[in-house]
Amino acid sequence: MTATPPPFRVGLGYDSHRLGNGGPLRIGGIDVPAEIHSIGHSDADVLLHAITDSLLGAIAEEDIGRLFPDHAPENKGRDSMDFLHEAIRRVHHRGMEIVNLDCIILAERPKMAPHIDAMRTRIAEALDIEIGQISIKAKTGEGIGEIGTAAAIAARVIVMLNRRA
Repeated sequence: MTATPPPFRVGLGYDSHRLGNGGPLRIGGIDVPAEIHSIGHSDADVLLHAITDSLLGAIAEEDIGRLFPDHAPENKGRDSMDFLHEAIRRVHHRGMEIVNLDCIILAERPKMAPHIDAMRTRIAEALDIEIGQISIKAKTGEGIGEIGTAAAIAARVIVMLNRRA
């Protein structure tokens, strides 16, 4: 007996990267002016990586690390938008669409508030959804741990999908 799939699915995504000297900081598909950058095999965009994993998790597919391994030469310096496009392609292939994304960027610096609207616009365009379906908030580490001492940056994302009519 085959069960009818549920009309809604929820996915959780998380990513973190160490920070190094030299900018800009690539986050949310845009370059944020900063004297720091994320260190990673691809462009190390923590927000796009977390969104990608939330989408893949919602449809119970492999995570970003298995689809785009960091030991693969073709992923060296790769634009994280490529990962996001593949994830949304898989979501649509499963007959699902995004209801909303709720995102949190965890970074001591630089200040994210001036860049959030540009991130929302870029992500909405990439996913072909309305900007109103995307919430992005930024939080500091209040001086605690790797986030609070500006040694690392992280992002957490939750997505809700629904079955397309």
